[in-house]
Amino acid sequence: MDPLVAYTRTSDAVNIAYAAEGSGPGFVLMPGVPFSDFVAEWQIPVLRRAYLGLADRLRIVQYDGRGTGHSQRVVDDLSLDGMLLDLEAVVDADGLDRFALFGFYHSALHAIAYAARHPERVSRLVLFGGALRGWEPMSGPGTQALLSLIDRDWDTFAESVAHAWLGWPDDAEGRLAAAWFRTASTPDVASRVLREASAVDVTRDAAAVRCETLVLHRRDATVIPLELSERLVEAIPRAELRVLDGSSAALFFEGTDDVVHQLVRFVAGASEAGRPARLARGSTTTTGAAGLTARELEVLRLLAAGQSNAEIAGDLGLSVNTIERHVGNVYRKIDARGRADATAWAIRRGVA
Repeated sequence: MDPLVAYTRTSDAVNIAYAAEGSGPGFVLMPGVPFSDFVAEWQIPVLRRAYLGLADRLRIVQYDGRGTGHSQRVVDDLSLDGMLLDLEAVVDADGLDRFALFGFYHSALHAIAYAARHPERVSRLVLFGGALRGWEPMSGPGTQALLSLIDRDWDTFAESVAHAWLGWPDDAEGRLAAAWFRTASTPDVASRVLREASAVDVTRDAAAVRCETLVLHRRDATVIPLELSERLVEAIPRAELRVLDGSSAALFFEGTDDVVHQLVRFVAGASEAGRPARLARGSTTTTGAAGLTARELEVLRLLAAGQSNAEIAGDLGLSVNTIERHVGNVYRKIDARGRADATAWAIRRGVA
């Protein structure tokens, strides 16, 4: 089973590829910056196993960042704010009102910034291999030597990232990983994204994060020093550091089943604590209903019953802004010009 690729459009008109699997609390896996290609990741057995394990209990949402993977490749804005527009478009398209967020390496910067700016939507935060400042993970001499290959020898760079940096063995999985990095981006985009990331500092954002945060670190990791993870924990008010056995720079390469178990327990805890990441009834896309999510169908039914946005918000326990976003998504998906069109569509389809 491969992920079913869908597309959404950001507010700055960039097309973003995404996919969702499973049901339960929402868990958004942010893309590896700048080497995201979630379709290629699913072809690698160890990652496929991890994602299927997560999807058994959670609704996992993956997407390719702008300029990479199956998303729009030619993009002007590769800044932090631009990347956050990608995330916003994806969670809106999937109908996620509240969700846990996973960021690793440079996407940890994006995850921290989004969690700080949208505390009403992020239930829990998981970080791996990240830092408060974008240049810190790139500052080591070995990493600098590796990055120097981007413009000089892209193929060698991809091979080196897979084997020497992430630690994939020299076998079929390692070759798949190298192919993933080689095709996920271009030297120009990779250089631009890393240059943008190197200037990002989310120290202030980290102090504003209000959700529980789990920072994971490999005990014998050499690429990212433990000190950087410790600084994250010190900067984020409700953060916990959990040190995993092993040395791999890839989260799921060692102790896959244990890592999946820990993530499921942490993310599902957000629902069990009374902060639902996503209502179970809204965890799937309804086939035959213009691609509306169950939450959007619920909003449409209430809208067709004559309720105002404020009344719908009160019934569902959501903000008026969130309801307005859902209504906008409904209108776009069913090509309705307003409430009358939407109500007529709902009656014809037996939704109302």
